[in-house]
Amino acid sequence: MKFLLLPSTLAFSASALVSGGLLLFSFVSKRSGARAVSPLEATQLINNSNAIVIDVRDAAEFEKGSVTGARHIALDELAARSADLMRFKNRPVIVVCATGARSAKGLAALSTAGFAEVYNLAGGISGWREAGLPLVKAQGKDTAGAKKERS
Repeated sequence: MKFLLLPSTLAFSASALVSGGLLLFSFVSKRSGARAVSPLEATQLINNSNAIVIDVRDAAEFEKGSVTGARHIALDELAARSADLMRFKNRPVIVVCATGARSAKGLAALSTAGFAEVYNLAGGISGWREAGLPLVKAQGKDTAGAKKERS
């Protein structure tokens, strides 16, 4: 019984659970028609295919940091505002949230609206951060979220 409590065993068990969860997410995503992209693949789509990034987190989450150039449209507003995005219908769209769960719903809403090339950022902003990629704060905001004074 002591074997199960060793720190190395706990770390191994935790990594096995995380790996299993990611495999399950990948399996469910493929079955639902969602197309997940890794942070590296997302970066390539942004740089090489002029993809746009839609961040569907709430305003407070978005202000803490997002992918450079991301457009903020909260998930509950996405369906109503999809007409505003129609000019991007022929470009790849990457939908982002904190972990990838809400963005899967956003992907479905945009696919229903007629967007053909829509991707879910696997792992969301958490995965982006873990990949060592930069996040930018909302313009005109400091780290506390208050508007900066302009001199």
